[in-house]
Amino acid sequence: MKIKGLSLVMMVSLLTVSGCSRSQETPTQVIYRFDDHRYLELKGWYCQGALYYVDPIRGIRSEVASQFYRAFADKYVHPSERYIAIPSWDPDAFAVSKDYGRTWRNAQYASNTNTVEPSKTRRPTRQNMLSFTVVNDQGFLLTRQGNLYMSSKPFDDPRVMPGGPGVDYVDMDGEKQNIAPGSAGPGWGLEYIAIKAIGGLTAELLTNWQDMPTSVPEVKNYKGWSRMQCDPSKGLR
Repeated sequence: MKIKGLSLVMMVSLLTVSGCSRSQETPTQVIYRFDDHRYLELKGWYCQGALYYVDPIRGIRSEVASQFYRAFADKYVHPSERYIAIPSWDPDAFAVSKDYGRTWRNAQYASNTNTVEPSKTRRPTRQNMLSFTVVNDQGFLLTRQGNLYMSSKPFDDPRVMPGGPGVDYVDMDGEKQNIAPGSAGPGWGLEYIAIKAIGGLTAELLTNWQDMPTSVPEVKNYKGWSRMQCDPSKGLR
């Protein structure tokens, strides 16, 4: 069995420091840099603990996770500033912010019977994840099978916002239906859908899910890290 990437580094380091004792103060380390001033800070032992997002230029230091966070092990490229999406070691959801990192919510994979996964699950397994890219206020998760999950475009369809007319459509049984304002599901950026499997979901009727990319957008002149980095021996003596 082969163990790749971050998991191998963590295992070797843990074996090396197993005989070490802890210092009294919980260690803190930067595990990811978005650019020259924005970063993620982990406070905890053995690369697990509380996670904070820091942007000193905007005066932001916010708690993303209060405990148990572990770093995402695959490629992670994130030039986006307003919309921030943070995966974890085994992401069945993402921590997302739509206000430059001031506040955080969970984004999840859409419930969909038209799965594209070999395991027939609604989301990819950790072993199948290849990369996660967040650019132009959209998140793009690519699997090793070439399946692409993404969040919506960064706006809500005005037709399903309060005061809108809703969206009329005909369902699979030929019945007329209407997506009423406030019933269209999570707002923009809070749901991830495999673009190959969007057919049949009401999301495909919404303007923020139409004309979507079919591949991960190219990122140019990126100044951040391409992977999270964590030292499990931090704070040990």
